[in-house]
Amino acid sequence: MPQVIEWENPKPEEIVWRYPNEEISWGSQLIVHEYEVAVFFRDGKAYDVFGPGRHTITTLNLPLLTGILSRIAGFGEKPFKATVVFVSTRVFQGKYGTRAQTTELAPLQVHGTFWFKVENPQLFVMEVIGGQNAYTTEDVNNYLRGFINEKLIDELSRYDLLTVFTRLDETSIAVKNAILDYFRRIGLELVDLKFEGIDTTPEYRERLFWLRTGRATPEQVLRMETVKEAAKELGKSPGAALGAGMVLIPQVMTPSGPAQAPAAPLIICPKCNAHIPATSKYCPQCGTKLPESPAQMKKCPKCGASVPATAKFCPECGNKLE
Repeated sequence: MPQVIEWENPKPEEIVWRYPNEEISWGSQLIVHEYEVAVFFRDGKAYDVFGPGRHTITTLNLPLLTGILSRIAGFGEKPFKATVVFVSTRVFQGKYGTRAQTTELAPLQVHGTFWFKVENPQLFVMEVIGGQNAYTTEDVNNYLRGFINEKLIDELSRYDLLTVFTRLDETSIAVKNAILDYFRRIGLELVDLKFEGIDTTPEYRERLFWLRTGRATPEQVLRMETVKEAAKELGKSPGAALGAGMVLIPQVMTPSGPAQAPAAPLIICPKCNAHIPATSKYCPQCGTKLPESPAQMKKCPKCGASVPATAKFCPECGNKLE
């Protein structure tokens, strides 16, 4: 009976299968079913490829491998050594999922689905089956999933948090394009790739809310988060002074820039009614000599508050002055 080389009862999810016997006899019957190809592999290289049908293994239909074997001493009627790898040409579905981060180091958790098929079986067997020693469907899936996760991490690190969540379609297209070329180089066609879930931590979800609603700029969000962290740290210490928090928080919430001196109190010139600094000796508007500082103030007869001498009403209690 001639040797029969056949992939019997393959499961729908199986991508590859290796014929267990590497001793191949001339005259063997190779049976390749629909949506399958058989690739002869030896010494790290893929040689002859057979499509669907029943094939008798001879030197005529195995020209590439025969050329290599003919250089081996003793080549003739004896069985030769080769690995026969069956490859399914159907479209397969795979899953991916990984952790990544954005440009501002926001942690991301992403997962989704990709669809692919073997476009060039000879290249696929050489680069993945032989190159990665992935002789089973599980090995192939693990390799492809790991590669896609690696590309996702690299691509998502180019975007900020707001872009990832508000322009997810564009991001997925960019990731797909980054993977397309590589898949072609290993004999695969990437049919499609989709994001099915993406999330971040509660802290960054809150930041995303403020950014998406347009209620705050990235700088303002960062200042708010800094205030929260500062307040949290102050609260950890039972001896922390309230005054420290009172000083720190306004400094954090105020946009950065040169420090400004507090505004000087103003008085009204008795001649031209111009508003001038209370420390002035002469009015800068009309040149009138102003009374000395003590004379510039008087007390409200109702509440006792010190008020400018020219005031008509007390700024504390509203009492009408003489």
